[in-house]
Amino acid sequence: MRKVSAAALILIGLCAGPAGAEDLKAFKLTIDGVTVDIDPGESADVTLPGGKQSTVTLERNDFATFSGSVFSFVHPSSISVTKTDLGDDITQYLMASALGTIVVVQEYGTMNPVSLNQLMLQEMTKESVQAGAKLTQEPTTRKLADGKELTGIRAEVKTRTDTADFEIVGFGLADRGLLFITRVAGEDAATEKPLIDKFWQSLKVKLQRD
Repeated sequence: MRKVSAAALILIGLCAGPAGAEDLKAFKLTIDGVTVDIDPGESADVTLPGGKQSTVTLERNDFATFSGSVFSFVHPSSISVTKTDLGDDITQYLMASALGTIVVVQEYGTMNPVSLNQLMLQEMTKESVQAGAKLTQEPTTRKLADGKELTGIRAEVKTRTDTADFEIVGFGLADRGLLFITRVAGEDAATEKPLIDKFWQSLKVKLQRD
């Protein structure tokens, strides 16, 4: 059970370091061998070979597609997706918004993880439950655009002052599969609904049952 326990303990570290002394740009844009540092939304003047002057602008698309080896989904381009190797052929992909809403995809290379949804829920909510929160849950099914069905549970953890909504569903074959986890605070549900909806509406699973 070591691989299951390792995957169940989802560690989410959101660290912000101090700004550096230099005003560093996020991107390098190269045109005909001329490189300029630039941030999204900025314009810069570039002198091309031969002396021609040009103005370049870098703009960020509102959305981008993230692709793993057997899945893909669309997300706001302003939010990055991080990849972590959990060991035992389990890879985790995490997307976290500024408000703390999370989307987690866990890819299992040697087992079907569909039966792990209850264990995941327990690990993610046990501290709140131990502190007195009320946990309610029910079975749920997600049907993707291509007809694939993901099965699992939907749950709410409620304290005196706030709530958090969870959804944990999976899709698996005999010896591999995917687990999908979302968490959003109740007070942020309306604001974060477009992010969660975009994830589910655009999610594609490339695994195929025989």
